[in-house]
Amino acid sequence: MAFSADELRVLRRALAIALHPAPLQDEDVQDCLRLAEAVDEAVREAGRLRAFLLADLARYREALPGSLPGYLELLQDALAAGYDPGADDLAALRTLRGNPAAAALLTRCQILAERSVRARLARVAQATGPAAALAGPAPLPYGSVPRARLLALPGGRAAEEPRPKPPPSPTPGERPVPKPSEVFPPRRRPVPPPPSEERAAG
Repeated sequence: MAFSADELRVLRRALAIALHPAPLQDEDVQDCLRLAEAVDEAVREAGRLRAFLLADLARYREALPGSLPGYLELLQDALAAGYDPGADDLAALRTLRGNPAAAALLTRCQILAERSVRARLARVAQATGPAAALAGPAPLPYGSVPRARLLALPGGRAAEEPRPKPPPSPTPGERPVPKPSEVFPPRRRPVPPPPSEERAAG
Protein backbone atom coordinates (compact mmCIF):
# COMPACT_ATOMS: atom_id res chain seq x y z
CA MET A 1 0.00 0.00 0.00
CA ALA A 2 1.49 3.34 -1.07
CA PHE A 3 0.57 6.76 0.33
CA SER A 4 0.78 10.03 -1.51
CA ALA A 5 2.67 13.00 -0.12
CA ASP A 6 -0.54 14.60 1.20
CA GLU A 7 -1.69 11.37 2.78
CA LEU A 8 1.69 10.93 4.48
CA ARG A 9 1.40 14.48 5.86
CA VAL A 10 -2.04 13.72 7.29
CA LEU A 11 -0.85 10.40 8.68
CA ARG A 12 2.19 12.00 10.32
CA ARG A 13 0.00 14.66 11.91
CA ALA A 14 -2.52 12.09 13.13
CA LEU A 15 0.24 10.06 14.77
CA ALA A 16 1.62 13.17 16.42
CA ILE A 17 -1.81 14.05 17.82
CA ALA A 18 -2.24 10.47 19.04
CA LEU A 19 1.03 10.73 20.97
CA HIS A 20 0.41 14.26 22.21
CA PRO A 21 -3.35 14.93 22.36
CA ALA A 22 -4.34 18.43 21.33
CA PRO A 23 -7.51 20.08 20.05
CA LEU A 24 -8.07 19.55 16.31
CA GLN A 25 -9.34 21.99 13.78
CA ASP A 26 -12.21 21.04 11.50
CA GLU A 27 -9.87 20.82 8.52
CA ASP A 28 -7.61 18.34 10.33
CA VAL A 29 -10.59 16.21 11.28
CA GLN A 30 -11.80 16.09 7.69
CA ASP A 31 -8.33 15.15 6.45
CA CYS A 32 -8.14 12.26 8.94
CA LEU A 33 -11.58 11.02 7.91
CA ARG A 34 -10.67 11.12 4.22
CA LEU A 35 -7.44 9.23 4.94
CA ALA A 36 -9.35 6.57 6.91
CA GLU A 37 -11.81 6.11 4.04
CA ALA A 38 -8.93 5.80 1.56
CA VAL A 39 -7.25 3.16 3.72
CA ASP A 40 -10.50 1.20 4.05
CA GLU A 41 -11.03 1.29 0.29
CA ALA A 42 -7.45 0.12 -0.30
CA VAL A 43 -8.00 -2.79 2.09
CA ARG A 44 -11.20 -3.77 0.30
CA GLU A 45 -9.48 -3.57 -3.07
CA ALA A 46 -6.62 -5.73 -1.80
CA GLY A 47 -9.15 -8.31 -0.66
CA ARG A 48 -10.83 -8.34 -4.07
CA LEU A 49 -7.48 -8.74 -5.84
CA ARG A 50 -6.52 -11.57 -3.51
CA ALA A 51 -9.80 -13.36 -4.23
CA PHE A 52 -9.23 -13.03 -8.01
CA LEU A 53 -5.65 -14.27 -7.64
CA LEU A 54 -6.67 -17.35 -5.67
CA ALA A 55 -9.45 -18.12 -8.14
CA ASP A 56 -6.97 -17.96 -11.04
CA LEU A 57 -4.54 -20.10 -9.07
CA ALA A 58 -7.22 -22.77 -8.58
CA ARG A 59 -8.08 -22.76 -12.30
CA TYR A 60 -4.42 -23.11 -13.33
CA ARG A 61 -3.92 -25.89 -10.75
CA GLU A 62 -6.85 -27.86 -12.17
CA ALA A 63 -5.40 -27.50 -15.70
CA LEU A 64 -1.98 -28.96 -14.78
CA PRO A 65 0.38 -30.09 -16.21
CA GLY A 66 -0.36 -28.08 -19.34
CA SER A 67 -0.59 -24.83 -17.33
CA LEU A 68 2.68 -25.35 -15.46
CA PRO A 69 4.38 -21.98 -16.27
CA GLY A 70 1.30 -19.92 -15.42
CA TYR A 71 0.59 -21.94 -12.26
CA LEU A 72 4.11 -21.49 -10.90
CA GLU A 73 4.00 -17.76 -11.58
CA LEU A 74 0.61 -17.32 -9.93
CA LEU A 75 1.67 -19.41 -6.94
CA GLN A 76 4.75 -17.25 -6.43
CA ASP A 77 2.60 -14.10 -6.57
CA ALA A 78 0.17 -15.60 -4.06
CA LEU A 79 3.00 -16.54 -1.69
CA ALA A 80 4.38 -13.01 -1.92
CA ALA A 81 0.92 -11.70 -0.95
CA GLY A 82 0.87 -13.85 2.21
CA TYR A 83 -0.90 -16.94 0.88
CA ASP A 84 -0.45 -20.15 2.87
CA PRO A 85 -0.07 -23.08 0.46
CA GLY A 86 -2.69 -25.74 0.94
CA ALA A 87 -2.72 -29.49 0.54
CA ASP A 88 -3.81 -29.15 -3.10
CA ASP A 89 -0.77 -27.01 -3.92
CA LEU A 90 1.63 -29.40 -2.20
CA ALA A 91 0.12 -32.40 -4.00
CA ALA A 92 0.32 -30.61 -7.35
CA LEU A 93 3.96 -29.62 -6.82
CA ARG A 94 4.91 -33.16 -5.82
CA THR A 95 3.66 -34.43 -9.17
CA LEU A 96 5.75 -31.73 -10.89
CA ARG A 97 8.96 -32.17 -8.93
CA GLY A 98 10.77 -33.23 -12.11
CA ASN A 99 10.73 -29.55 -13.06
CA PRO A 100 13.52 -27.66 -11.23
CA ALA A 101 11.36 -24.57 -10.65
CA ALA A 102 8.51 -26.70 -9.31
CA ALA A 103 10.89 -28.64 -7.04
CA ALA A 104 12.31 -25.42 -5.59
CA LEU A 105 8.82 -24.03 -5.08
CA LEU A 106 7.76 -27.30 -3.39
CA THR A 107 10.56 -26.93 -0.84
CA ARG A 108 9.48 -23.35 -0.12
CA CYS A 109 5.82 -24.29 0.19
CA GLN A 110 6.59 -27.18 2.57
CA ILE A 111 8.48 -24.81 4.88
CA LEU A 112 5.66 -22.27 4.80
CA ALA A 113 3.00 -24.96 5.40
CA GLU A 114 4.85 -26.41 8.39
CA ARG A 115 5.36 -22.92 9.83
CA SER A 116 1.65 -22.16 9.39
CA VAL A 117 0.62 -25.41 11.11
CA ARG A 118 2.92 -24.73 14.07
CA ALA A 119 1.53 -21.21 14.40
CA ARG A 120 -2.07 -22.48 14.39
CA LEU A 121 -1.30 -25.17 16.98
CA ALA A 122 0.41 -22.61 19.20
CA ARG A 123 -2.60 -20.28 18.98
CA VAL A 124 -4.99 -23.12 19.80
CA ALA A 125 -2.88 -24.25 22.76
CA GLN A 126 -2.61 -20.70 24.06
CA ALA A 127 -6.33 -20.10 23.67
CA THR A 128 -7.56 -23.39 25.15
CA GLY A 129 -4.94 -23.97 27.86
CA PRO A 130 -6.19 -21.62 30.62
CA ALA A 131 -9.81 -22.00 29.49
CA ALA A 132 -9.61 -25.78 29.75
CA ALA A 133 -8.13 -25.52 33.23
CA LEU A 134 -10.93 -23.21 34.41
CA ALA A 135 -13.66 -25.27 32.76
CA GLY A 136 -12.95 -28.29 34.96
CA PRO A 137 -13.29 -31.93 33.91
CA ALA A 138 -14.81 -32.74 30.59
CA PRO A 139 -18.45 -33.87 30.63
CA LEU A 140 -19.10 -37.59 30.51
CA PRO A 141 -20.39 -39.00 27.23
CA TYR A 142 -24.12 -39.39 26.80
CA GLY A 143 -25.39 -42.67 28.18
CA SER A 144 -22.54 -43.25 30.65
CA VAL A 145 -24.53 -41.83 33.58
CA PRO A 146 -27.69 -43.71 34.68
CA ARG A 147 -30.87 -41.74 34.24
CA ALA A 148 -32.71 -40.53 37.31
CA ARG A 149 -36.30 -41.65 37.69
CA LEU A 150 -38.72 -39.03 36.43
CA LEU A 151 -41.29 -37.91 38.95
CA ALA A 152 -44.55 -36.06 38.37
CA LEU A 153 -44.26 -32.31 38.78
CA PRO A 154 -46.76 -30.26 40.77
CA GLY A 155 -49.55 -29.04 38.55
CA GLY A 156 -48.87 -31.64 35.88
CA ARG A 157 -51.07 -34.35 34.50
CA ALA A 158 -50.86 -36.35 37.66
CA ALA A 159 -52.46 -33.46 39.53
CA GLU A 160 -55.39 -33.36 37.11
CA GLU A 161 -56.35 -37.03 37.45
CA PRO A 162 -58.27 -37.81 40.69
CA ARG A 163 -56.67 -40.50 42.78
CA PRO A 164 -58.75 -43.01 44.86
CA LYS A 165 -58.71 -42.19 48.55
CA PRO A 166 -57.20 -44.95 50.69
CA PRO A 167 -59.40 -46.39 53.49
CA PRO A 168 -58.68 -44.77 56.85
CA SER A 169 -56.49 -46.90 59.03
CA PRO A 170 -56.91 -46.87 62.82
CA THR A 171 -54.49 -44.81 64.77
CA PRO A 172 -51.92 -46.94 66.61
CA GLY A 173 -53.06 -47.53 70.19
CA GLU A 174 -56.71 -46.69 69.45
CA ARG A 175 -59.30 -49.50 69.37
CA PRO A 176 -61.81 -49.47 66.51
CA VAL A 177 -65.44 -48.74 67.33
CA PRO A 178 -67.46 -52.04 67.20
CA LYS A 179 -70.46 -52.34 64.96
CA PRO A 180 -73.98 -52.82 66.48
CA SER A 181 -74.20 -56.33 65.00
CA GLU A 182 -71.04 -57.24 66.89
CA VAL A 183 -72.29 -55.88 70.25
CA PHE A 184 -75.91 -57.11 69.97
CA PRO A 185 -76.13 -60.54 68.30
CA PRO A 186 -79.32 -61.24 66.35
CA ARG A 187 -82.20 -62.78 68.28
CA ARG A 188 -82.87 -66.44 67.67
CA ARG A 189 -86.30 -67.59 66.62
CA PRO A 190 -88.20 -69.73 69.27
CA VAL A 191 -88.25 -73.42 68.54
CA PRO A 192 -91.80 -74.94 68.80
CA PRO A 193 -92.15 -77.77 71.40
CA PRO A 194 -92.36 -81.29 70.09
CA PRO A 195 -95.86 -82.87 69.93
CA SER A 196 -96.87 -84.64 73.13
CA GLU A 197 -97.46 -88.38 73.28
CA GLU A 198 -101.13 -87.94 74.11
CA ARG A 199 -101.77 -86.12 70.98
CA ALA A 200 -99.90 -88.79 69.13
CA ALA A 201 -102.05 -91.55 70.71
CA GLY A 202 -105.37 -89.76 70.12
